[in-house]
Amino acid sequence: MYQRITHIHQFLRQHAFYALVLSSGLAGGLVVARVARSGHITFIFLLWNLLLAWLPYLASLWAASIQRRRPQAWWLLLLPGALWLLFFPNAPYIVTDLVHLRERPMIPLWYDIGLLAAFMLSGCFLAVVSLHTMQTLVRHVAGGLLSWVFVLVASGLSGLGVYLGRVLRWNSWDIVLYPRAVLADAFGPLLDPRGNIAQLALSGVFAAVLFVCYMLYLAAYQGGRMRAEASNKA
Repeated sequence: MYQRITHIHQFLRQHAFYALVLSSGLAGGLVVARVARSGHITFIFLLWNLLLAWLPYLASLWAASIQRRRPQAWWLLLLPGALWLLFFPNAPYIVTDLVHLRERPMIPLWYDIGLLAAFMLSGCFLAVVSLHTMQTLVRHVAGGLLSWVFVLVASGLSGLGVYLGRVLRWNSWDIVLYPRAVLADAFGPLLDPRGNIAQLALSGVFAAVLFVCYMLYLAAYQGGRMRAEASNKA
C-alpha cells in the first residue's frame, strides 16, 4: 500500500500536480476573499473557467498513466487524447478574462489585477504542463519530429479555440452538439482571409503566446533536469 502511494506521489510530482493545486488554490482563495469582502459574486465565474482549464490537464494525466502501464498500446491513448484536445483551449482561454478588469466599488483595482493574474498564471501552467505531457506521449509513439508538429498544431487549434470561445461564445462540448456550425465558424475565415483578418489575427496571437509560453516552460524544465543531473554527478 505504501509503495503504491509512493508511486502515485512520484507520478503526480513529475507532472507538477502539487504546484498546480497551489496556484489554483491561491486563485480560488482570492475569489472567495473578494466575495466575502464585497458581498458580490463578480468574479465567481472564474472558478468555472479554472475547472474547465483543469480538464485537459487531467486528461493528460490519464493518458500518461495508460502509457506508463501499457507502453505499447498506443490506441488506448486516443480517447484521453481526444478529450485533451477538446478541452485544451480552456486553459489559455483564461488569459482573455482580463477583459473584465475595471474599477469596481469596495475592491481596489490592484486586488483585481492580482486576482486575474493568479487565474491567468494557473491557466497558462495547466496548458503548458499538459501540452508537455502529451508531446512526450506523441514522441514515444511517433518520434521527435511529429511530436513538434503536434505542438504546433495544438497551439494553432488552441488559438482558434480561444477565438471561438471569447468572440463567438462557443463551448468545448458544442463541437459534439453542433459540429457543422462550429467547424464552419472555425475554418470559414480561412476561405476568405482578407475579410476575416481580425479573427485570424486573434487566433494567431494567442497561438503564438501559448507556443512561446511553452518554449519558456520547456527551457526551465530542461534546465532544471540538467542542473539536477550535474549535481548528481558531482
